[in-house]
Amino acid sequence: MGNSLVKSQLKDVGGFLTTTISTLESYLNETTISQMEQQLSGDSNYYKIVLSNLRKLLVYCEEGLDACSVILLSEPFQKATAEKTLYRIFHQCIEEFFSPKNDAWFEDSRSAYTGRNSIKFYKSVPESVQELVKGLEGEFQRVREELEYYETDYRTKMIQSK
Repeated sequence: MGNSLVKSQLKDVGGFLTTTISTLESYLNETTISQMEQQLSGDSNYYKIVLSNLRKLLVYCEEGLDACSVILLSEPFQKATAEKTLYRIFHQCIEEFFSPKNDAWFEDSRSAYTGRNSIKFYKSVPESVQELVKGLEGEFQRVREELEYYETDYRTKMIQSK
């Protein structure tokens, strides 16, 4: 892939991360477990896991945005570093959104065929959490489709270098 295409994708992903960070920060700064329980009486331990996962996702997105910014400002443009960063963003941000390590929620792949949102929660969560995730999902899906190339390309390069 040419430098200009990789640079363009890095800028696009940076914009996506900026918007995602803003959305997650706004939600997390305004939401407590007590407020969640007022919205929907439920499992407070599960609510803690959900909020913890959202905070982790926020940190990953912030780290990814920082990396994008540094690479975009560096001269000359370092294509290999940019590709590795996009690969890392794919795993840390995109994959963490669709399949968090601590199983706070999961992706129902069958939903993609029905046009519905694919993120499903194991237990009931307040409407505000559902709306947050639903609002983020479309852009995460778009960026996932764009960055899947780096997943296969990077692994191929790693295998060939052995």
